Amino acid sequence: MTEKNLKRILVTGATGYIGGRLVPRLLERGYEIRVFVRDGSRLQGRPWLGRVDIVEGDVLKPEDLPEALEGIDAAYYLIHNMSEKKGYRQQEILGARNFGSAANKAGVKRIIYLGGLGDPADDLAAHLRSRQATGRELAKHGVPVTEFRAAIIVGSGSMSFEMIRYLTERLPVMICPRWVYQKVQPIAIDDVLAYLIGAPERPESTGKVIEIGGTDVIPYAEMMKTYARLRGLKRWLIPVPVLTPGLSSHWVHWMTPVPASLTRPLIEGLRNEIVVRDHSAEEIFPTISPRSYEEAVRKALSKLEAGKVETRWTDALQSSQRDKNPVSLKNQEGLILEQRETLVKASLEEVFKLYTSLGGKRGWLYLDWIWQIRGFIDRFLGGSGLRRGRRDPHQLRVGDAVDFWRVEEVINPSLLRLRAEMILPGEAWLQFESKPIQEGQTALQQTSFFAPKGLAGFLYWYLLYPAHRIGFSGLLRNIKKEAEAS
Repeated sequence: MTEKNLKRILVTGATGYIGGRLVPRLLERGYEIRVFVRDGSRLQGRPWLGRVDIVEGDVLKPEDLPEALEGIDAAYYLIHNMSEKKGYRQQEILGARNFGSAANKAGVKRIIYLGGLGDPADDLAAHLRSRQATGRELAKHGVPVTEFRAAIIVGSGSMSFEMIRYLTERLPVMICPRWVYQKVQPIAIDDVLAYLIGAPERPESTGKVIEIGGTDVIPYAEMMKTYARLRGLKRWLIPVPVLTPGLSSHWVHWMTPVPASLTRPLIEGLRNEIVVRDHSAEEIFPTISPRSYEEAVRKALSKLEAGKVETRWTDALQSSQRDKNPVSLKNQEGLILEQRETLVKASLEEVFKLYTSLGGKRGWLYLDWIWQIRGFIDRFLGGSGLRRGRRDPHQLRVGDAVDFWRVEEVINPSLLRLRAEMILPGEAWLQFESKPIQEGQTALQQTSFFAPKGLAGFLYWYLLYPAHRIGFSGLLRNIKKEAEAS
């Protein structure tokens, strides 16, 4: 039975992997939902958007929180920074302090938080210590906290699963350092969501730290072997005594879409056994039967094969090379613009479908090898490269990653604007805009924008202009060709 009066729910982190899946499930249970996000435009395209109240703000700014928490009964705190940047732990503590204090003043009855699994007595990795410290900070300010602690989350689009998937798919023989043989207790994303959703319905979870995991305690190596078996792949794992987390993170950086800045905290978290020690979850949530690792992988693969990935790790802004709010181009000064236009003998909808399906497995239609080289260079410099791909091969929404671009605006059937997240001496955008001329004819305009940073930015633009001109002209030409052929 739902705890009395816990009907109005606030969800933070709604643009992220967990929050983006939690919101629609809470709506299905009849809760009134408000989401607290830094940029509300990044929720465009979510099917549940019209059913939630949106408040924009940042937990690091105390003045933003009263409006978000007003009239709220319970709040989900799903904010976590995987960055290695100096001071990130202090920012996490500050955010939790601001949120806990504001929740108390607003009369919030419960805070539900998803933290990291690990024995506090061990020498835990920095990001796991930070996650547990965040939970303790939230609980200091008078509002009871239900803190779930989980290890590796397995689901279509999750960062941990993407690491396993790409490493296993690409490497017939894997050199495996010590951390690959450390035991861990993975949990299916559906089970994580079940616990989160169940918390308001179980009053006995109030004020508790609850460790959650799947049915299997296995080494990371066994997780890759299980994936390989389910995919019908033969893989050989060779143990080595060296390969530090730092070196390992760069190895994973080149083999998977996940950049080294994010893989290193994950790998460092595997230096200890990350397993459930307290089994109180079984008593508090008797109706939840966690899946095995194999079941979780089968479900994730079926979602990928069906193209039904609700959210991906790339949805969060922290997966970007830069954590910046979208920029309004019309307010920018000093932009270098390159614009070209063509008439396409095809419908507005057909043209829109073509340019919004670029990237990912489909590629970029013209001289794709040049895009691959640019992606390789970006990856070499520590950027995202092309390996992030797309969440969905046909549909886009604001905030989606498309290789080394981020969807900044999409208006069906007339506009797509992508912001570059590759490493550049400046800021860059690529925009497609289509307008109907007459029945069966569409004017397609392609514009590249570049805001150079210093002399290096200008040199970059003019040195690469010939390549950009050839590449973008060919891309526009092939969009026209394919649209008219279809």
